[in-house]
Amino acid sequence: MTDTAAPPEPRGGGRLGSAFEYVLVFGRLVKFEHTIFALPFAYSAAFLAEVRIPGFWAMFWITVAMVSARSLAMALNRLLDARIDALNPRTAIRELPAGRISPLEAWVFSVVSLVMLVVATFNLPVITRYLWPIPVAMFVVYPLVKRWSWLSHLFLGATIGIGPVGAWVAVTGQVTWQPFVLGAAVATWIAGFDVIYAFMDVEFDREHGLHSIPADLGPEAGLWATRVLHVVAVALLAAAGSLSGLGLVYFAGVAVCAALLLYENWVMRDADLARVGLAFMGMNSTLSVAFFAFATVAVVLA
Repeated sequence: MTDTAAPPEPRGGGRLGSAFEYVLVFGRLVKFEHTIFALPFAYSAAFLAEVRIPGFWAMFWITVAMVSARSLAMALNRLLDARIDALNPRTAIRELPAGRISPLEAWVFSVVSLVMLVVATFNLPVITRYLWPIPVAMFVVYPLVKRWSWLSHLFLGATIGIGPVGAWVAVTGQVTWQPFVLGAAVATWIAGFDVIYAFMDVEFDREHGLHSIPADLGPEAGLWATRVLHVVAVALLAAAGSLSGLGLVYFAGVAVCAALLLYENWVMRDADLARVGLAFMGMNSTLSVAFFAFATVAVVLA
């Protein structure tokens, strides 16, 4: 979902209505609906880790960890980018620059999210208690990378791609190289559509010294970078299935993902900004859910 128009302010009556409005505002702050990009891949990694569906409590705490981590990442992103967002007409409507949430409230939300993440790790294998600072450090660094380099797309991908790795470790209690294949698939997929998203801010980024592939290298380079990243993502998804010994159902899911990415790149073949919403939210949310559905069936049948 893009920030092209301010969402209508919710209305409610009394204390309950005010509390509901507050929840909605924070939901918009962290783009809660975008959780659908990362969470299905984390679940898929948990299933692929032992080629079975883990128990309820393992999945519950993985969910808490993922939602908390993503909420923390988005809140920190908004806090660290608040000044830039206020200057950009497209993002000036966001909750912090628009004044619907104060910086103090956003920091408190970040601390609560961090606490929930740590609590989740203490209900998962012991190793996770020592690894949580790694993604948190990446959450802090990511908003700064675009000030230095167009590699910010890949850094964002790596930041989200670490989620499936964490879910795998949360099931097995071990850090091995296999989950990094699925994590790299997610990283290249995310990086590819982040390049598409960057097309909306090319002129602003150039004027304010921010970096992206479209702004630094041009639109044609941006389109080709997305295509290459998505081809790599499909190859890595297939490799992840091979490593887990999954059958045709899984690879049918990979084929569906490939078709969706092909269509996404066809939609954005000429960098038409009017199509970014379809490419960004429509195709990518469908892809993550479709992959999870096929991976789940493949694990059940294995």
